Order: sequence, then structure tokens, then C-alpha cells
Amino acid sequence: MRPLVSLLTLSVLGALSSGCSKSYIPNTDVEDTSDNRKVITFCEQYRHAVEDKDVGSLLKMASPRYYEDGGNTNAEDDVDFDGLKEYLTATFTKTQTIRYEIRYRKVSVAENKKVFVEYSYSASYRIPGLKGEEWKHTVADNRLELVPEGDSFKITAGM
Repeated sequence: MRPLVSLLTLSVLGALSSGCSKSYIPNTDVEDTSDNRKVITFCEQYRHAVEDKDVGSLLKMASPRYYEDGGNTNAEDDVDFDGLKEYLTATFTKTQTIRYEIRYRKVSVAENKKVFVEYSYSASYRIPGLKGEEWKHTVADNRLELVPEGDSFKITAGM
């Protein structure tokens, strides 16, 4: 009789715990909430703009307060909005055939309402090189920093 009681207890506990499990936005590790869906939808628009080399859309998505410090103390590699614009119009536009895949890992919101989107990406792209066109491939982790603006967001860092 004892094994039957244990089995019933485990079954009940399993049923109760599965009722409290989280659901995730498909193909992400992000909990499925309306706020998170809104963030991921915006980020997917960003991803498509990168693949389409849509500089106009990328600049519209960037905040005028955009600032990237390069993750170090060297100010020479820091990029503000004007630097981002220069990069997108001069260097980025030379890139050909971009494939940019993103796996969203986490969305969090700070007290100041800034939204952090942590993700892993795989980028394949063709660039002009010394030997003609060269294919490059990058896999890395990144974080977009967003601020709410109206019904959408602006990117303040991470492009």
C-alpha cells in the first residue's frame, strides 16, 4: 500500500507544479508575457533591418542619446549617435548578403525603465576584401539596451 500512496503523492505534486510552470515565447528563453512579446517584436524588427541593410530604419530605431563605450576604458572606440550614423552609412552599407539569427535569452527591466535584452547571435555576411569578396561568420553574445518611447522603443546601446 505504501508505494501506491507515494506514487499518488508524486502524481499530485507533479500536476500541481506543472500548473505553475512558465510558458516561453517560441524559439526563445524569454517568458511569454505581453510586455516581453512587445520587446521581442521590436528586436525582430531590428534584426530584419540589419539583414535588409535598412540604414534608415536602423537610425530611426536608435535613440539620439545612443552611446556605446566599447566595454573598455579606451574612449577612442566609443560610439555616439553621430558615430553610429557614420558607421552605418560608410562601412555597414558595404556589407553584402547578411544573415543575422538571434536567440533571445533574457529580457529585464531596470528601475529607470531601461530594458535589457540579452541574446546570442550568429551573423554571416559577405564583405569586399583584398582577394575579392570574403565571407565572415561571427557567433557571440550581446545585449541591446532599450528605452520606451511611445508604443515602441529606442535603442540606446548594443547595435
